[in-house]
Amino acid sequence: MIVVTGATGNVGQELVRILVEGGEQVTAVSRRPAPLPDGVRHLPADLADPQSLRAALDGADALFLLVAGDDPQSILDLAAAGGVRRVVLLSSQGAGTRPEVYRHPAAFEDAVRRSGLDWTILRSGGLNTNAFAWAGTIRARRTATAPFADVGLPTVDPADIAEVAAAVLRGSGHTGRTYDLTGPGLLTPRERVRAIGDALGTELRFIEQTRDEARAQMLEFMPEPVVEGTLAILGRPLPAEQEVSPAVEHILGRAPRTFADWAARTAPAFR
Repeated sequence: MIVVTGATGNVGQELVRILVEGGEQVTAVSRRPAPLPDGVRHLPADLADPQSLRAALDGADALFLLVAGDDPQSILDLAAAGGVRRVVLLSSQGAGTRPEVYRHPAAFEDAVRRSGLDWTILRSGGLNTNAFAWAGTIRARRTATAPFADVGLPTVDPADIAEVAAAVLRGSGHTGRTYDLTGPGLLTPRERVRAIGDALGTELRFIEQTRDEARAQMLEFMPEPVVEGTLAILGRPLPAEQEVSPAVEHILGRAPRTFADWAARTAPAFR
């Protein structure tokens, strides 16, 4: 049995589908229910309340864990007590490049490494799905705004993260490894908006925000330290944050999906 936390999210929902189609028994954990494949057991739980995970972890073999809540040690202790032998943590690239800012994922990584379980850490770069933040203005005005219009980053498709997670959960040779997951090349916000326009068959207008405008907008839904760290990555990325990782191709035997692939697949959200 594989337990997938965040089972209704961008990565988790696709991971559940892949595992089920591969013949695995899956327990899907999320705070709220959502459509899941037939035969999947769903249990409501909150990572902020580790005890709520007890029933899901009892009798499980492996755990896909998100960075959420503030007590990773209790989650991992419950996992070990329930029989879990392998844990795969979805962390953030920032835990490696800017641990002083991304303390939350860094703390989860430390706990996983000390857990005594067979562990693998997946550090995600920026997600292609962050572009959904533009969906409302693209639908309404065929316009998108972002800061640092011409700074490129190798954003990654959540579907690739899900496939990598499935391979690591089911395969061997990944214990004690930390993988950075990126897309196949650098793409700027301006180029990503153009790719969405191409998928829609129309030209979109791009408006570059100032750093202060972007900061004010981000503070509405993100803590200030994370906002500052995110803006630093977006505007002044370190060489490691612009490096294209070989991990997706190494694990899956194919190149990562492009942003254009993602835009074509998700175009209905922007119409």
